[in-house]
Amino acid sequence: MDIPNALNKLNFVDAIRPRSMPAIQQRRNKLSNKLWEQIQLAKSQMEHTHFVIKRRVTVKDLEGNYKSIERPKRIKPWWFMAADGALCLSVFYGSKRLELVPGKTFVSVKNMNDLIKTLELLKSETEAGSLDRAIKNASGALKLNFNKK
Repeated sequence: MDIPNALNKLNFVDAIRPRSMPAIQQRRNKLSNKLWEQIQLAKSQMEHTHFVIKRRVTVKDLEGNYKSIERPKRIKPWWFMAADGALCLSVFYGSKRLELVPGKTFVSVKNMNDLIKTLELLKSETEAGSLDRAIKNASGALKLNFNKK
């Protein structure tokens, strides 16, 4: 069977699609998405605009019928202004602060431009796997909260 000339440029392979993503990759993706939200929130604050992410929720109306509506998702900034005028940034995985360096949970930056650059650096390092240990520790601490009775 001859392959058409246009398809000769493609690289055909036999591959098996994995059924599930490894847990560490799921955690990286979760943190990466949250860092993206923080980057967009910081950019919108610099430009004095509103950043809104919509989420779908199911509510019950007055007649007892369920319907799906869109609501804005509340995004809290991970930074605050310190007494010396610097911005202090902490990275969260769920409700747990990540210890990026042993014993330290905050990063100090001078202004919003540096904050955005720092968030972008953290996002790229998360995707590269540099923060896997911190993510694993935070994930383990979160799991302990679910087992308490």
